[in-house]
Amino acid sequence: MKTNRLYFLDWLRILAFFLLVLYHVGMYYVTWDWHVKSPHASDTIEPLMMLSAPWRMGLLFLISGAAAACLLRKLGRFAFVRQRSARLLVPLLFGMFVIVPPQAYLEVVEKLGYSGGYGNFMDLYVHAYHGFCRGNDCLTLPTWNHLWFLPYLWVYTLLLAALPAAWATRAGAALARLLQGWRLILLPAAFLALGRLLLLASFPHKNNLVWDWHNHATYLPLFLLGALLAAQPRFWQALDKLRLPALATALCCWAGLMTYYSLPGVLQQWHKVQHCIYALLQWCALVAACGYAHRHLNFDSPERRYLNQAVFPVYILHQTLIVVLAHNLQIAGLPPMLEGMVLVILTLSASFTIFELVRRLPWLHLPFGLAAGATPRFDPAQTMSYPGVRH
Repeated sequence: MKTNRLYFLDWLRILAFFLLVLYHVGMYYVTWDWHVKSPHASDTIEPLMMLSAPWRMGLLFLISGAAAACLLRKLGRFAFVRQRSARLLVPLLFGMFVIVPPQAYLEVVEKLGYSGGYGNFMDLYVHAYHGFCRGNDCLTLPTWNHLWFLPYLWVYTLLLAALPAAWATRAGAALARLLQGWRLILLPAAFLALGRLLLLASFPHKNNLVWDWHNHATYLPLFLLGALLAAQPRFWQALDKLRLPALATALCCWAGLMTYYSLPGVLQQWHKVQHCIYALLQWCALVAACGYAHRHLNFDSPERRYLNQAVFPVYILHQTLIVVLAHNLQIAGLPPMLEGMVLVILTLSASFTIFELVRRLPWLHLPFGLAAGATPRFDPAQTMSYPGVRH
């Protein structure tokens, strides 16, 4: 059977995770709450951060849905659930008790003035100590911090596996027919806007799996959309055709949001309109990213194969490296712009150095999300494809 591999989604996944590194370095310098904060934190780069904040994680869930659907077709239902459970839950547990704790430790050191050593903190951490509080805001321990993506993805994977295959095929074909032309832009954007209008105020984003209903109303449909449409080339071609108007619309929406945020008290009565603009930006940016990737990145290369293996371990490692490096770089007193560049370079360098170590030690493969017990190499099962199409 001939296949046309969705190499462009592999490239998008790689680029999205590297964008995540830049975004989390940026979180150190903005006024928004984060684990540690720069002494120079300000609102200077917040408009730049808002260029990706609305859609970055949605893109990862869309791509993950497409990848999951392809793997489900290859492995079958039960093998798929076993494989995905191992490759998501083992890194989650390893991350929560090995990778993530330094983030929480430095957070309580900086925010609460905690003076205990790391060993004492870890004793509190593993015993679920809940006394690290600022007013009513308490740090929940143990925590998954940036690894929240993994439990959400695991739950969505189980839901996908429960769908009847014949129904999913019919639903995908129907969606591909429906989402053409103006409907491709307006219908998903309207769905996302409805979720913001109905749920966001009551369920602000806390990354609490059992109570995060607005995030679920956003990310689960995007995951399922990717899964149902992975085998529908007509859909990806439609995104390609609309890439330029989608990009223009997304930039206009971003400009509207920046205007809204810069005039508090003047435009606050327009918050419902703001929700709609945010959702339109969110979806149009996804359309533009997928459309341009489909047009320009639908190819294989040794770099894609290497980075496709590296990107998950880099994701697991990157935020802890940023937090630890940022905290320790404060003593150098570097200017913020130079310090930010140093943080990015050191984070990526350390992440790939550790990945090179991990890939040579089979017992570390599964904790870092790699196939257990084998030297990582190009695996066709990890490349997304849809059947029966040739260019």
